[in-house]
Amino acid sequence: MAASSSAPTAPQSLRTNSPSLFLKQSKSFQLRFPSSFSSSRFQLRVECSSTAAAAAAERYSDEAAAVDEEMDKIRRLQNGSDVRGVALDGEKGRMVDLTPPAVEAIAESFGEWVAGELEKESGAAAAAVRVSLGRDPRISGPILSAAVFAGLGRAGCEIFIMGLEIYLAIYIANFDPISPIFTLCGRMTASHLPYTRNGLKFFTKKGGLTSPQVEEICDRAARKYANRLAKVSTALRVLPKKVDFMSAYAKHLRNIIKQRVNHPLHYDTPLQGFQIIVNAGNGSGGFFTWDVLDKLGADPFGSLHLNPDGMFPNHIPNPEDKIAMSMTQSAVLQNNADLGIVFDTDVDRSGV
Repeated sequence: MAASSSAPTAPQSLRTNSPSLFLKQSKSFQLRFPSSFSSSRFQLRVECSSTAAAAAAERYSDEAAAVDEEMDKIRRLQNGSDVRGVALDGEKGRMVDLTPPAVEAIAESFGEWVAGELEKESGAAAAAVRVSLGRDPRISGPILSAAVFAGLGRAGCEIFIMGLEIYLAIYIANFDPISPIFTLCGRMTASHLPYTRNGLKFFTKKGGLTSPQVEEICDRAARKYANRLAKVSTALRVLPKKVDFMSAYAKHLRNIIKQRVNHPLHYDTPLQGFQIIVNAGNGSGGFFTWDVLDKLGADPFGSLHLNPDGMFPNHIPNPEDKIAMSMTQSAVLQNNADLGIVFDTDVDRSGV
């Protein structure tokens, strides 16, 4: 009698919500994730009496929960209309959460969001989005800047590096005719917070982004991040271009001061005869001594902590910091100066 052969049994499909689980004859399991994770949480349910299948379902459910937690980490980086987080180890009880992969996903999502908004306004595909990026001297700035460039490059943006700059300069770069025409501007800073922190601010021609807009961008970034869970791209699709905007901004400040003072004898040096001490707190404000005060005729001798140092070794760069104010007051008295100014890191706040 000829031996009978049985036809191979088709793989048994197990009913699940998401992701999809398939049981093969070999009793091994494959987990198939959708191409893009949903922003909502999901749980894995398996209807099967097999002990192995139940164990696999539990294992993959744990993995899904872990991915969901990673997505929440990105969403928690939103701080109102900014993005802020811990970029370096050194804070007791705080883990690093503003990582290069997270920043890349946020920057890419920002570029895509802007392109989408421009397309809505014009009713046609947006032209190249031109983005300028500046930062303060925090030591996490260079590596996170590279992540921003990678993300914006993924989104097809044209990138301009402004380097070390201050808050008002990046604002003017977006709105004032003295600057190149940018579609939007971004800057990396955490204001007066410790050196371990960093963050992102974004501006369009309409002004700074609102909290709901940043929430939308972070939610989009969370999905990208969950899909990748990988390192930042090693190659930039679009190479950034370096621009020197701070020189133009310093000239802009000098012109404003000259016009407002309108000195009848020495118009170009209206601060002649004044000694003004600046405490830049090792932030971005050192330029104010040599590129503004000195060129307007003032004597900035005795100024403090002008060299950018992202570790902020002398004191927290905050005009409300008692050490900063005390050191500046002492320098003014020792040098018989007329005025002392304390800047925060990105020079959008000052104390005298």
